[in-house]
Amino acid sequence: MERLSSLYASALFDLAIEHDAVDEFFADAVFLCEFMQDREFLHVLAHPHVPAAEKHDLFRSVFSGRIHDDLLGFMFLAADKNRETFLLPALTALIEMIKKHNRIVTAKVLSAEPFDDKQADELKAMLSEKLNKTVELSPKIDSSVIGGPYIFVDGYYIDWTVKKRLRDLTVHMKEGCGA
Repeated sequence: MERLSSLYASALFDLAIEHDAVDEFFADAVFLCEFMQDREFLHVLAHPHVPAAEKHDLFRSVFSGRIHDDLLGFMFLAADKNRETFLLPALTALIEMIKKHNRIVTAKVLSAEPFDDKQADELKAMLSEKLNKTVELSPKIDSSVIGGPYIFVDGYYIDWTVKKRLRDLTVHMKEGCGA
């Protein structure tokens, strides 16, 4: 399934480049992924007794004029081939391809408390400058983290927690005191 989803995503990405519509495809793919979280829509989409023609009508009535015609055509193709279950994985892969193309990375941040907007903006700016990429934050709260964040971004792991700083200080003091 992953291989076919990746092939669909690659074809869509090529179309986005060809039509100079990368940003439009990105926004539309995000919209479609969010829309497909609706359980009723997914139920109809995956139902084996709903003919492809009815799915086409559904797609046309809901998405025509709201998404790029090539993405709508992709949805028609998936319905025709009974591959509706590939839509969400393919669109998710497309989003990741476009992010990579646009040099956008997601920083997974684990902290005890949520960041306020100013802290989040400062962290994104600092990481963006260091990585020379646009950084989005994916925060997660974990009360076991005493203070400071763990950050995983673009293959790098950064530990700015109080626990790590205390551990480093202990090692430094032992080395300095000859212990």
